[in-house]
Amino acid sequence: MKIQKKQAIGENLLYVMVWTAIILVPVLNSQMMSEMHVNLENVLTAWRYIAPYLIIFLIHNAIIAPRYMLRRKYGKYLASNLALIISVFWLVQIYEDHLTDHLLKQNDPEALDAYRKASFSNLEMYWNVVLGFFMTGANTGIKLIYQSMRDEQQMEALKRQNLQAEMDYLKYQINPHFFMNTLNNIHALIDIDTESAKNAVIELSKMMRYVLYESGREIISLNRDIQFLKNYIELMRIRYTDAVNISVESPGNLPEQLSIPPLLLIVFVENAFKHGVSYNHPSFIRLKIEYADGQVTSTLTNSHHAAQSSKHPAGIGLENVRKRLELIYGAKNYSLEIREEEKTYTVKLVIPTLNA
Repeated sequence: MKIQKKQAIGENLLYVMVWTAIILVPVLNSQMMSEMHVNLENVLTAWRYIAPYLIIFLIHNAIIAPRYMLRRKYGKYLASNLALIISVFWLVQIYEDHLTDHLLKQNDPEALDAYRKASFSNLEMYWNVVLGFFMTGANTGIKLIYQSMRDEQQMEALKRQNLQAEMDYLKYQINPHFFMNTLNNIHALIDIDTESAKNAVIELSKMMRYVLYESGREIISLNRDIQFLKNYIELMRIRYTDAVNISVESPGNLPEQLSIPPLLLIVFVENAFKHGVSYNHPSFIRLKIEYADGQVTSTLTNSHHAAQSSKHPAGIGLENVRKRLELIYGAKNYSLEIREEEKTYTVKLVIPTLNA
């Protein structure tokens, strides 16, 4: 609705400017010709010539074009437009013929001469019809241009809404998957270490607060997203204790306005714990987050064991992240590199920061 109102205001303003210029031309021309003062008689005569076209424009712009042309009823549009132009000039012609006959009967040459100067048109009927069609055609062209602009902007708005809905769908697909794994971890801790399970619940509550109250935004502070990752990693430390070597490097004192899309990095961390940890072999997970020149670089390296499949299973999480990255940044504005080696599996993501 806002788009339509703005476009309508712009269109009407254009018409006002054009007709103001047309009405002022006789005044300016009269002043230039007379030099000392405006010739009011010539100005009024010019305005009388303009009046029928202004009436045709107002009716065409307000009724005929919106009702028929913009609704693609072309036959009715042409017929009604022609009827309008002929009717206006026919009524003008009847009025002038009636006035002429009246003045001729009075045998008043001066009044007849004055009337001719005050005539509404000095052109033949067919020329008036041609000019009327030209004017309404210009009016139609402008309306179609603005209609096309409105349609294009509405399509863009709809496209943005669809993209946002798709991103929300992909993002909220991650949440249930993520919490299911976390609750399974806490369930396993209850029988092993009750105190650790309590600590795990506290860490989980911090993460839930982030997901419920902050991750619904389009962008989130990089500091908060890093803290969310640390909370998750602390939760996993409780479960694995010293069995897994976990290290996290992140920059300190980052400006609060540095922002990224929420719940992007957590998928890679979750996959690292899910697929890079072995209970039979030494395992490690190394996360390094860097910021420089408006870009955030996240490098996650985890152990890769021979018993694992040659293809690192990622599930729906990684695929969703790919789709979200393409929707948010486009195909060329981010970099996602996945490198699988004999003993390590590395995911490197480079994304530009967004304005908060």
